[in-house]
Amino acid sequence: MSEVEGRQARTASLAHRVPDLAGLELLLAVARLGSLGAAAREVGITQPAASSRIRSMERQLGVALVDRSPRGSRLTDAGALVTDWARRVVEAAAAFDAGARALRDRRDSRLRVAASMTIAEYLLPGWLLALHAQRPDTAVSLLAGNSARVAELLLAGEADLGFVEGLTTPAGLDSTVIAHDRLIVVTAPGHPWARRRRPLTGEELAATPLILRERGSGTRQVLDTALGGLARPLMELSSTTAVKASAVSGAGPSVLSELAVGEELATRRLVGIPVRDISLRRDLRAVWPKGHRPAGPARDLLTLTRT
Repeated sequence: MSEVEGRQARTASLAHRVPDLAGLELLLAVARLGSLGAAAREVGITQPAASSRIRSMERQLGVALVDRSPRGSRLTDAGALVTDWARRVVEAAAAFDAGARALRDRRDSRLRVAASMTIAEYLLPGWLLALHAQRPDTAVSLLAGNSARVAELLLAGEADLGFVEGLTTPAGLDSTVIAHDRLIVVTAPGHPWARRRRPLTGEELAATPLILRERGSGTRQVLDTALGGLARPLMELSSTTAVKASAVSGAGPSVLSELAVGEELATRRLVGIPVRDISLRRDLRAVWPKGHRPAGPARDLLTLTRT
């Protein structure tokens, strides 16, 4: 066996040869208080459990640590030496814990969220308000873009949690479905489609120039896949709000999320046009880099999306 292999073998077995922190803390309490019973009470266990833990350490180390008598418990010479080593181990563990806590505090002090436009505009504000009530000290930044941009930000380490619309999870990311959405064909009330008595067909919709989101958006992906291709866009815009405003102005028909047009449909500024033979339903997903499950504020925000 080489020197490196020997060192690896010794390191691998270290956990089996060195008592755990609970045992070392108990031994330090015995040394300080001079009583196994008092030490047991301090660490929150019964005296029989404390005795068992001391015996287990003695077997593990191969030396007696504590002499027990009616007058109390006294460390053996070996026990005094082990206690000195134990103190340094516990102090190092306390420093380790403080460092890990500082890392968590730094992580929890900020949350970078990337979201596709529909989710950013119509769902995230409520979720972030609820998160602020839980974590008022966490600073949140939101980057809005299309689904492809959200994936880029996550993979570049520039966002902690993302939200996308579409049919699939972007490459390199893990995901969970948090909600469902439906795309709706809409026009201004004066458009000829608003007076139709029968639903549009998928072929008619595919052949019609539409006001569309840009390529890379979840809305565009779902529509293109459902129709098997699209006519040349009447306009191609980079935000849901811009697409909606153009449709309301009468510039032409569009396809938008049901979440985005509820108010306009209720006030008749837009009219929903039925379409047959195609499904425009889609999943809304939370996404994060593959193998890195959300933690801290990102985990809490993910939980809020399901309530």
